[in-house]
Amino acid sequence: MPRFHYIALDQNGQETAGDLEAASEADAYNQLRASGYYPTQVAAEGAGQAAAIKKRAKTSKGKEKVVRVGANARVKSKVLMIFTRQLATLIDSGLPLLRGLTVLGRQEPVPVMKATINTLAENVQTGSTFSESLQQYPRIFNKLYVNMVKAGELGGVLELVLNRLAEYQEKAQKLKNKIVAAMVYPIIVMCIAAGIMVFLMLVIVPRFETIFEDMLGSKEKLPELTKWVIGFSRWMWEYIWYIIAVVVTVFVSWRAMAATKGGRLWIDGMKLKLPLFGDVQRKTAISRFTRTLGTLVTSGVPILQALNITRDTAGNVVVSNAIMKVHDAVKEGESMVGPLEASNVFPPMVISMVDVGEETGQLPEMLLKIADVYEDEVDNSVSALTSMLEPLMIVILALVVGVIVMALFLPLIDVIKNLSGGGGG
Repeated sequence: MPRFHYIALDQNGQETAGDLEAASEADAYNQLRASGYYPTQVAAEGAGQAAAIKKRAKTSKGKEKVVRVGANARVKSKVLMIFTRQLATLIDSGLPLLRGLTVLGRQEPVPVMKATINTLAENVQTGSTFSESLQQYPRIFNKLYVNMVKAGELGGVLELVLNRLAEYQEKAQKLKNKIVAAMVYPIIVMCIAAGIMVFLMLVIVPRFETIFEDMLGSKEKLPELTKWVIGFSRWMWEYIWYIIAVVVTVFVSWRAMAATKGGRLWIDGMKLKLPLFGDVQRKTAISRFTRTLGTLVTSGVPILQALNITRDTAGNVVVSNAIMKVHDAVKEGESMVGPLEASNVFPPMVISMVDVGEETGQLPEMLLKIADVYEDEVDNSVSALTSMLEPLMIVILALVVGVIVMALFLPLIDVIKNLSGGGGG
């Protein structure tokens, strides 16, 4: 029978770690609950999470550092995701909200999050609702988070809403990791290629130029490719500060333009039209929109409020503008289909599924299905993009280095031929 590692709380809220044999993860949870424990984490022996459970159990012991945080406090999305999942698990296991927050605050390894959870627990203990307490930290808990929790409190289904929030955050984090993986690889290769080219042009080529002058005496005897590379090297040395100034100016101008409303609209529009990457950006935006709106409406948040929250968390101004028009249409009692179609952002399949969802009264379920479909498409697109870019980037890097190396070795080959010819005569 498989062995599982676990972290659980006893009836006094004290944390304990250990292992047990169970038929499945669900069976392990049931065994722990039957024994009077509230399991917070369970993982099969040998799984990656099992090691993390042991480490987390150790980190929760020892001297703790007290940290005070303000309204501008921030934490990484992964930290918030773990907190939400653990709180959902505790409440689902029957632990009261206050006890769950107290336990999580005691074991949280990130100082800022630890202080935030402890403050939340204090507020709940003094009579504030959980959603009111979350509003104190808008940089950690966004409108989506707060409104879903509020809807869960009003409907008496906080544990269900927290589980949905945790699933939403896990899917969002997974999608984000895929996009980062697709974007980071070509950027790293391009930076390496640029760094190698600059090093060769500014360090290696000038040294070879001196060697060629000593050996051949005249620049005219050099092959044309070598002359071009040496000329480009001299140009880089001569205008190096101008090149740096241009790069810095372009970067600063780009940031300044992105800070303006019109500039951000243009940049986000271009993102959706980029070759290769534009398709991934569009599918990501559609997935985020449908997942967010579907999760909010399913959790009991009113549709107009859900559309406002979705607009604020869209991540793309073009998509935000489309959602705003959808909001205005729904407010007037019209269908979502018209504004979605007019935006030219959403493909016919999405529009048709939304239309069917509205007609059948199953819009939230249909939105979540669209999100699942497009998350799979993003996964496939990223895999295809990475497979295509890997050989392309390697070829570009090889060409850059190969041309420079060839230009430097052609004169040496000519010298060797001349020496061999002279020796034979």
